[in-house]
Amino acid sequence: MKKKVLCFDMDGTIANLYEVENWFELLRNENTRPYEIAQPLYDMLELAIIINLLQMNGWKIVVITWGAKGASDTYNKQVAKVKKAWLEKYNFPFDDFCFQEYGTLKNMAISNSYDRQVLVDDNEEVRNAWNGETIDATKDILMELEKLYT
Repeated sequence: MKKKVLCFDMDGTIANLYEVENWFELLRNENTRPYEIAQPLYDMLELAIIINLLQMNGWKIVVITWGAKGASDTYNKQVAKVKKAWLEKYNFPFDDFCFQEYGTLKNMAISNSYDRQVLVDDNEEVRNAWNGETIDATKDILMELEKLYT
């Protein structure tokens, strides 16, 4: 059986961070609140159903997310905890969670042992640097995810 991994970005992909009032200023002041209160971009039940079907079809689900640009190690540790709590709060099904410093290549988070690697991300630069298939999270991802198991 071929090994398949589906990787999700968080901010701007499943969590609506950029609609949180003063999000940028708060992050620059090392405040975790924007990550805590960001609303989901999708109906999380519908998204979970699709992801569960993919998991049943052999897909490993990995969340790969960055900390804030120029953040301290202490703040990044707090952000990692808060982001993981956000995923649990909204029952986002995942097998692995990888927190990276801002700007780190997302391919660094997974091994090269996968036959198929798909990244869901809202950042075009990040998608272009990915070593595999990508799904543009600036568009509706649900239909694209459904294609992975149909």
